[in-house]
Amino acid sequence: MKRKICSVLGAAGSAIAGFFGGWDTGLATLLIFMVLDYGSGLLVAAVFHKSSKTETGTLESKTCWKGLCKKCMTLVFVLMAHRIDLVIGTNYIRDMVIIGFIINESISLVENAGLMGLPLPAAVNDAIDI
Repeated sequence: MKRKICSVLGAAGSAIAGFFGGWDTGLATLLIFMVLDYGSGLLVAAVFHKSSKTETGTLESKTCWKGLCKKCMTLVFVLMAHRIDLVIGTNYIRDMVIIGFIINESISLVENAGLMGLPLPAAVNDAIDI
């Protein structure tokens, strides 16, 4: 039974990774950053009560769902970029999209750290304000 479950999950995971162009460092990094950003956003709202996404600054389920929907749309763009790569016979559009979203997630992580009270260098704050 255990072998069957592992086989089914492995096949499903392989198929899903295949849709996104394969499981590589870029996709793994993007997913890690997405999880870290979502988790830090939850901490900002639940523990620090400083979320800029809600009126009260606290945790709201509707806002959490919106965040998850945005993360899913990020993956849709990765899927689209991979399919475009396949159509035009390249392999860099997907990577470009992934790198762009990794940068976006990084900025969001830094913003969340600032909302938690982590002292950030002035240059970082200025870059985020831009």
